[in-house]
Amino acid sequence: MNVNLDYYRLLYYVAKYKNITQAAKFLMTSQPAVTRCLHCLEQELGCRLFIRSTKGVTLTPEGQILYSYIAPAYDLITQGENALAGAIGLENGSLYIGTSETALQELLLDALDKYHRLYPNVRLKISDSTNQEAITSLKNSHVDLAVVAATELEADKPLRKTRLKKFHDILIAGPQFAALREKTRSLRELEKYPLICLSPGTLTYDFIEQYYISNKLKLKPDIEVSSVNLMLSLVLHNQGLAFIPGHFAESALRSGQALQIDLAEPPPPRYIYLVENMSQPLSTAAKMLKLLLTSQDAGGQLSAS
Repeated sequence: MNVNLDYYRLLYYVAKYKNITQAAKFLMTSQPAVTRCLHCLEQELGCRLFIRSTKGVTLTPEGQILYSYIAPAYDLITQGENALAGAIGLENGSLYIGTSETALQELLLDALDKYHRLYPNVRLKISDSTNQEAITSLKNSHVDLAVVAATELEADKPLRKTRLKKFHDILIAGPQFAALREKTRSLRELEKYPLICLSPGTLTYDFIEQYYISNKLKLKPDIEVSSVNLMLSLVLHNQGLAFIPGHFAESALRSGQALQIDLAEPPPPRYIYLVENMSQPLSTAAKMLKLLLTSQDAGGQLSAS
């Protein structure tokens, strides 16, 4: 038996309201259309399902048998829809974010603090990765959004980028290098001091390397590490100088554990970008984070493309 499932939906609501006109109004269709479909259902099943009267309709014994199965099925469908709405919404939803260490520290952590206070039931799953890994995960629909740091970010369709925040890398050192703070220094005169840098192959390494090249110098790190946090730890232990995003160094600078060296040729600014995949719909949880990130409170939206 190959009955149109829409007919069962009409049966459910007509039996529920005991009135064809009210059921039609709820379903946003016409009373004649509902009557015609119910007649077709009765024809296909080979029995009467409703008794019509001036007061409305009531189920026949055969109709009651069918309704006893249809009603629980539609109740389960409704429960399933509600569960799905919660899973992609703000009550029980999950939000997957791909991000880099710099973007996380410069902007995302503060934004996530606000987000968690607003939507405490959303489960956050954050992947700390390189820019390229975050973008690849977004293209493959493994994350909902990517938040990355770059000077200029290429984002071909279906990706869409939004520039969120400008930030600057500063040169810092430990207390043993306090003499370097006495005057503005050129990059060339600092070549003789040990330099701590991220490993080659990272965008931050490439950024610093291009900065050195623009000043007609060759980048020659003395210590290479895998994270900005390791760079900061080594600086605090007087192992050398390091270019670090300003936000990372704020606490150490305030406490006097580190000092900033003024440069005659400071590095150019970098930016935090929000990237989304326009070929996949955003969940409600992702939409709310996007709204928070692109608001002025989160750092100010600068441009989108």
